[in-house]
Amino acid sequence: MNEQRCLKQLLTDWGRANPLTPPPVHDGPDVTLTGFTEKSNEAGPGRCFVARVRPTGDGHPHIGKAIANGASMILAQRSPVEMGVTVPDGVVWLQVADTAVALAWLAAAWYGFPSRELVIIGVTGTNGKTTTVNLLYSVLKTAGYKTGMLSTLKAVIGDQEEALALHVSTPEAPVVQRYLRQMVEAGMTHCVLETTSHGLAQHRVTAVDFDTAVITNITHEHLDYHGTYEEYAQAKARLFEMVATSQSHSYKPFPVTKTAVLNLDDSSYGRLSAIPVPRQFSYSLENPAADMHTTTYTTDPWGSYFEIEVQSQTVARPYNTFHLPIKSRLLGLFSIYNMLAAAATAYTLGLDPDVIQAGLQAVELVHGRMHQIQRGQAFIVHVDFAHTPDGLDKAITAARGILQQRDSGGRIIVVFGSAGLRDPEKRRLMAEIAAAKADLTVLTAEDPRTESLDDILVVMAAGCCEMGGVEGQTFWRVPDRGQAIYFALTLAQETDFVLICGKGHEQSMCFGTIEYPWDDIAATETALDAFLDGRPMPDLGLPTFGEIERLGD
Repeated sequence: MNEQRCLKQLLTDWGRANPLTPPPVHDGPDVTLTGFTEKSNEAGPGRCFVARVRPTGDGHPHIGKAIANGASMILAQRSPVEMGVTVPDGVVWLQVADTAVALAWLAAAWYGFPSRELVIIGVTGTNGKTTTVNLLYSVLKTAGYKTGMLSTLKAVIGDQEEALALHVSTPEAPVVQRYLRQMVEAGMTHCVLETTSHGLAQHRVTAVDFDTAVITNITHEHLDYHGTYEEYAQAKARLFEMVATSQSHSYKPFPVTKTAVLNLDDSSYGRLSAIPVPRQFSYSLENPAADMHTTTYTTDPWGSYFEIEVQSQTVARPYNTFHLPIKSRLLGLFSIYNMLAAAATAYTLGLDPDVIQAGLQAVELVHGRMHQIQRGQAFIVHVDFAHTPDGLDKAITAARGILQQRDSGGRIIVVFGSAGLRDPEKRRLMAEIAAAKADLTVLTAEDPRTESLDDILVVMAAGCCEMGGVEGQTFWRVPDRGQAIYFALTLAQETDFVLICGKGHEQSMCFGTIEYPWDDIAATETALDAFLDGRPMPDLGLPTFGEIERLGD
C-alpha cells in the first residue's frame, strides 16, 4: 500500500459496496493513511495499527507501542478507556466489533473492490485444494481466459509468478486484495483462489465477491486452531454461505450464476447442500445420482484414466449429456477426485468438453504432490504434501495401487512427521495409519516449532505400537529429516515404493522460532545421489543433524 487513502472515504466506499455489513460510525476527524499493519514496530506516521485478536495472540496490549512509534490510527475492538490509553492529538481511534472483519472491508475499499471485476472461484477442502486450483487454472487458460491464481504454491498474474510467505496458503486480507487489483489491472477476467479454513475463519477473504465455491473434502485437520471438527467444518461452510448471500454484479466481465460445486461422496455434502446457493452442481466417483460422475476409472504407475459422464439439467447447456475420456499423468484415486472437482467447476462456467479434457490433460505434475524423484534408482520414490490423516491414507493407498499394478510384491516405506503447535491428535492418527497401511515407517521432524521433537516422536511411536508396530523392525525414529530420508532409501529394495510425506512444496522447516531453509524434493534428490554413490547423507543444515541413535538395530 504505497498510495494514500482517507479514512472517511474508505468507510463511505465500504458502506456503498456492502450495506449488509455496514461500516462503523465515525464522527471524529478524518485521517490520511498510507497502509495497515499488525506490527507495532511498523506503525509509523500514516499507518493504521490493527489490533487483531487471534487464538495465538492479541494486538491490543501493543497499542501503546504503536502510538509511541507514530501510528496515525488505531483500529481496535476495545475503547481507549478499557485499554487505559490516552489518545494523543492527531491519532484517530476507531472501535469496531471485529478488527479482522473491518480490515477485510477497509482493504477491499482501499483497492476499489477488485473482486467485483473478476469471476472468482474459491476452492476449499482439507486435501486436494492446491491441485484442484492448478487444474482449474489450466482449464481456464486452455479456454483462452486471462486467469490469475492464488494458491499455496504461488500467486500467478499473467506471466508473473510470486512465491507466497512461508506456511501460508491464503494471505491476509490486504495482500489478497492487492493481488486481485493487480489481476484486474493486468487484464485478467478470472481468478482461482485457494481458500483455507484459516483464511475463512480469520476473515482474510471476507470482502471477496466469490462467484463459485468448490469443495474437495472435509476430514480431520486444524483442530488445534478450530477446537472441534464442527467448528472446522463450519469455517469451510463460510465460503458457501458467502456465495449464497452475495449479489451478482454487473461489473463482472462475464455473466455468472452463483454456484456451489459439491462432492456427493464426501461427508460434507449434507451440510453444504443445505446452504441455499442459487445453483448447485455435484460430482462423484461413480454415483450416477451426481450431476457429473465417472463410468470407469483406473490408476497405475504412469497416471490415471477415467471417463466422465454428465447427465444434468442443473446447467442449461446444449450438451447436458456427454461422455468424456481423460488420460492424465497425475497418480492416485485422489487425483481423479481433484480432476472431477475441476471438471465440474469448469462445466458450470460454460466451458466446452474438449476444452475441459485438454486443460486437465495438460497438467502433468503439481509441485510437491505425488512428485516422482528419479536419480537412477530401481525403486520408486515420491514426495507428497500429505500432512493430515486423510492425506496420508490416500497417499499410501495410491502407492499401494501403483505397486499392485506392477505386480512386483514391493513394499511401501513411508517417511513423515507431525507438526508442533498444531493438532496433537494427528500425531497418533497418522502413525496408526502408517503402521496399518505401509510396510515400514520412518518417523521424523516436521516443523516441531517450540515443542519438543522427542515428545512428538514418542506419541507417534506409541501410535505405531498400538497397531502392532515393532520399533527397530517395522518403524524407526530418526529426528533429522534428511537422515530419515536417507535411512528410508537404505531400507528400499528394487521393487519398493519410498513415500516421503508432509512437506511437499514447502521451502522451510521451523525449529523453535527459526525457519531453516528446507526443500523435501531437493533433500530427497541429495539423499538419493549420496546413497547411489555410497556416500553418507550430507548435513543439510537442520539442527537435528547427527541425531541418529534412534535408528535401532
